Amino acid sequence: MANPNLRFKTNYDVSSKIEPFYKGGKVQISRDEQFIFCTCGSRVNVLEISTGKIVHSVEHDDQEDITSFVLSPDDELLVTASRALLLKQWDWKRATCTRSWRAIHTVPVASMTFDPTSTLLATGGCDGTIKLWDVVKQYCTHNLKGSSGVVHLVQFHPDISRLQLFSSSLDCNVRVWDLQTSKCVHVLQNHYSAVTSLSFSQNGDTMVSSGRDKICTVWDVHSFKATRTVPVYEAVASVAVLPEDSDFSQIGVKNKELHFITAGSRGVLRVWEASSARCVHTRTLSSTLTPASGEEQEKDEDNPRSLTFLFHLPVSSRLVTVTAEHNIVFYQLPSLSTLQQFSGYSDEVLDVKFLGKSDSHLVVATNSCQLKVFELLTNSCQILYGHTDTVLTLDVFRNASMFASCAKDRSVRVWHMDSDSGHVTCVAHGSSHTNAVGSICCSRLKASFIVTGSQDCTVKVWDLPAELPVEGEEVHQLTARITEKAHDKDVNSVAVSPNDKLLASGSQDRTAKLWSLRPEGPLELLGVFRGHRRGIWMVCFSPVDQVLASSSADGTAKLWGLQDFSCLKTFEGHDASVLKVIFVSRGTQLLTSGSDGLVKLWTIKTNECVKTLDAHQDKVWGLHASRKDDLMVTGSADSKITVWKDVTEVELAEEQAKQEDQILKQQELSNLLHEKKYLKALGLAIALDQPQTVLTVIKAIRQGENTCELLEKTVLKLRTDQKESLLRYCAMWNTNARNCLDAQGVLQVLLKHLPPEELLQFQGARTHLEGLIPYTERHMQRIGNLLQASMFLNYMWQKMRGGALPLGVSGPGGVLLGTDGLGRSWRGSSGVGGAGLALAYQWVQRGVAPAWAVPREPPLVCARRMPVWRSGWALGGGWGGGGTLAITEAHRAGGVKKG
Repeated sequence: MANPNLRFKTNYDVSSKIEPFYKGGKVQISRDEQFIFCTCGSRVNVLEISTGKIVHSVEHDDQEDITSFVLSPDDELLVTASRALLLKQWDWKRATCTRSWRAIHTVPVASMTFDPTSTLLATGGCDGTIKLWDVVKQYCTHNLKGSSGVVHLVQFHPDISRLQLFSSSLDCNVRVWDLQTSKCVHVLQNHYSAVTSLSFSQNGDTMVSSGRDKICTVWDVHSFKATRTVPVYEAVASVAVLPEDSDFSQIGVKNKELHFITAGSRGVLRVWEASSARCVHTRTLSSTLTPASGEEQEKDEDNPRSLTFLFHLPVSSRLVTVTAEHNIVFYQLPSLSTLQQFSGYSDEVLDVKFLGKSDSHLVVATNSCQLKVFELLTNSCQILYGHTDTVLTLDVFRNASMFASCAKDRSVRVWHMDSDSGHVTCVAHGSSHTNAVGSICCSRLKASFIVTGSQDCTVKVWDLPAELPVEGEEVHQLTARITEKAHDKDVNSVAVSPNDKLLASGSQDRTAKLWSLRPEGPLELLGVFRGHRRGIWMVCFSPVDQVLASSSADGTAKLWGLQDFSCLKTFEGHDASVLKVIFVSRGTQLLTSGSDGLVKLWTIKTNECVKTLDAHQDKVWGLHASRKDDLMVTGSADSKITVWKDVTEVELAEEQAKQEDQILKQQELSNLLHEKKYLKALGLAIALDQPQTVLTVIKAIRQGENTCELLEKTVLKLRTDQKESLLRYCAMWNTNARNCLDAQGVLQVLLKHLPPEELLQFQGARTHLEGLIPYTERHMQRIGNLLQASMFLNYMWQKMRGGALPLGVSGPGGVLLGTDGLGRSWRGSSGVGGAGLALAYQWVQRGVAPAWAVPREPPLVCARRMPVWRSGWALGGGWGGGGTLAITEAHRAGGVKKG
């Protein structure tokens, strides 16, 4: 059973994110080799190489896609061009636009470059023109015409004294422009397809051009003649000339002749000797696949491994490549060993799991045949090749250094990560399903077997050898020990119990089944769980109790008993399919993720949804908790991976600290009021954001001597933000008749001493003032009514004092008995004084005076119009002769008295 003293989780907070930062287009690396600049739709993201984090991002206000950008050689200026034909100059370190101007191009800019001095900017447009801009004096210096079609490549000669610009367009030629004459002085013709890149030697006398026609051409820049054509046998995307003064013997460079490296459609790096047109070294991507046939190698266009950019970093002696799948890979020269990899775009994340003994890595299955292993500390990514179709599901063994994957290619693979280097290799492979393998689960006690479920409706159990091969040895071939026709439709999920003795399977046929998993022999069906109205996406065993959790496309998660296969609880809250469900908090809580992009935390005992986490915009396919149960990771179809941290203890500690602070401040406030330090007390009460406490301070100020002056002096010394809060509190107090005088007193000070312009600058001032008006009018009406009653009372009092009938003196019709100052219980004659006083007393008690009560007529006339009053008042006797009038307060004097 679960620990009764276990504290439930209440909240998770985002700890880190792995988001798309590059979706294709240009990539550039800063001169100091610390940052990568790359396009991502309407933004240019700046990635710090050491941490793998996006540190800056610039975006056009119109959110138009950026067609090109360039960073100046001094790393100070960033210029972007958008589809709106707008050029913007940025201070990228502050992410602020310093200047913007209209490009004179009639269509979007396709290419941009700076000269070595960072003062001249060249833009190549889709209209076939090239324009040069002086970014210091801010004007267009050249307009070069003559190119045919889109100018997709512009580049200055590294020697600025030569004032030469090289460009290429759709005519497959390289044009050389003399900037002194603004004319094209040479057209270099040797390519028969688009020229993709240019690279100059250190002395600037030699240039190498690459093209999609599968050749590289070496040019003499003085004579502008082709000195060598090197057949590369693949479409070359980029070329980089190696420096002649470095030792690159490890990659086949044996002399000081010109050597260059090519990156192309086959995803390999090749080192070429220019003089002999010979390939001296080849660096292929790591792969567990057997080499492709020659026929397959010819199909380069859609190769996901094809390279699109190649950069040489001279300071750190590194190479950087960019792949067609938006991966950025760093190599160390001269060994060409892999240093770092970054994944710019992961497409749809289908599954994600923690990996490593300290949960230091994440293994991710995306909508591709490759697996990605991220190091959480640096976001560096290791790309695993092996599957030939989309990887669907992952699972990790208990030792956290091995995991298994399954894919649409009908195969399963087992991988091992070296605990020291973090390098991952494939150690086992199996393939016997007849359709896509959509679910996989590893044994829980030790790495002894794996279980898979497939769209062929079968469940297979694969035994693992006791000793798995190490890196460099041949991959072990797995064979299925058990094959069972488990369901009538696709098997979406399989789960192994914590003791490795039970197996659960969930299917699209809306049922989950429980199987006995024995070391030998076939699976034995123990029972069927029925109750979901749609297909089941996932099943999961509790780590402590004999229950099974399931999630379904009907929008619910259910808890089932393993003894009688009955549904124990149903959790409803998602608006769409519940894709994943896992146990946390030692089996006392559940985490679910759904197609609505939400992750929900449930407490099993109360069926309560404790927290809803919203950080994704699409289906959350991946959900996994760390071994320490303090972290949780989610992966979504929006390409985002989010790592969440349990902040229950942190929030509890913060709440306790907040309560302690409140107690201390309340005590301090009491001391200040006692010492009559009203200004400090008022400021502290406002800081606590407690309107009732502020009201208490205001009342204390108004109870002393010289209240108006003291209130005015205190309020005017407050800061502007404190006055804003005070105005907001006044609007609240004014709704209650008991507090309206205090509210009106503060308002009088604010309206009297602050100009209207300043008042209207307060946050929400208009709303607060509009709310004050109707309640103030109601208070004024009530006070007016009371004032009328008090005037009548005063009039009658004056008449009594000046007439022949003082209190306690007998008159013609009777004697006043036992009167007090207001005549509460008395007996009176038909004299005017007694009747008028009784009427006035009643009106004051009721808080309202009839319209005819205004003392415009003699009191006797008013008394004759007096109606019969409600309970407690009686009118008797008559007028004239010896008649008497007796008005009594029955509930006080005990009945009607006659006079």
